[in-house]
Amino acid sequence: MSRDWPPRGRTADLVLALVLFAAIAAATVAQMAEDHERALVPWLGWLLMGIGCGALAFRRSRPIAVVAVTAVASAAYYPVTEPDGPMMVVFVVALYSVAAQGHLVIASAAGSAAMAAVAYGEISSGVNHLADGALYLLAGWFVAVVAVGAVVHNRHAYLREAELRAVEAERGREEEALRRTTEERLRIARELHDVLGHNISLINVQASAALHGKDPARADEALTAIKETSKETLRELRTTLGVLRQVDETAPVAPPPGLDRLEELTTRAIGPEIRTEIEGDPRPLPPEADLAAFRIVQEALTNVTKHSDATAVTVRIRYTPAAVRVQIDDDGRSKPAPTPGNGIRGMTERAEALGGTLAAAPRPDGGFRVEASIPA
Repeated sequence: MSRDWPPRGRTADLVLALVLFAAIAAATVAQMAEDHERALVPWLGWLLMGIGCGALAFRRSRPIAVVAVTAVASAAYYPVTEPDGPMMVVFVVALYSVAAQGHLVIASAAGSAAMAAVAYGEISSGVNHLADGALYLLAGWFVAVVAVGAVVHNRHAYLREAELRAVEAERGREEEALRRTTEERLRIARELHDVLGHNISLINVQASAALHGKDPARADEALTAIKETSKETLRELRTTLGVLRQVDETAPVAPPPGLDRLEELTTRAIGPEIRTEIEGDPRPLPPEADLAAFRIVQEALTNVTKHSDATAVTVRIRYTPAAVRVQIDDDGRSKPAPTPGNGIRGMTERAEALGGTLAAAPRPDGGFRVEASIPA
């Protein structure tokens, strides 16, 4: 079926106006044909018929004006037209349109006024135009038309509200999906930065030691450390990429690192001497807190290797009933507080994502300190 059919909007209203005009005109002509003694309908009757029907073309955009025009046209039509047609149908359609647009008070007032005018005309004319119960039937029609229009208006309002809610729900789902995607991207970026940044920095230091060192045993130790560090880098990289890939038969499923691997992290490096201190009673932590604490230590050691001339680093882990506190101090030369880069930003995001805090700044007595508190 053509997209232009059935007609909609103003086109549909124009078609309705033409159909009603044709129907009323046909009914009028039929009455004239039945009674040859009656005079022809005067030109004013046809004009009022055209005005009343033509007004319906604007029933959606100007419903109140249309009901007023059709009421006046109908009121003037019947006294001056003989024989007459069912012109009241035009007013009934306009009455329905007003109610369907939500103007229930105006529709009720217009229907009541029209009913009062018909009743007055019946009483004052001395001629019984509406025999038997037709007057009451007409009143019933007016009430039914207003009621149906109100139901249609409520139905349309409900559908609009449901559509708006559906749009809002869809927008909310899209925003939630975007938020989760952004969070996941940031998480993966932090993982890659921490893993690759630490291990590659470590490889760089070890390679320099092997290249410039004069002790063969020391060079062999550095090359062995490079081998182990690169192997660990590839393993963690494959783990991260396996999460992204989602479909990988051989994707590694090793658990994420935690503070139980702290000794491995601190003894593998060639560079500053690293001392580890544990305070409190070590206990298993939630996986996300354990990983965050490990990554903060890892990134802090990476920063020491890359940006400090420190010869000694102290990693202090303190367990409390409510949190685990991580503190990394080095004895490098005191420098102005650096502009936070990806490393410090990533550590801060890790801590704050779990409701914790992180501070990174030079120490008053020299060196640099990174201190984090992560709820446990």
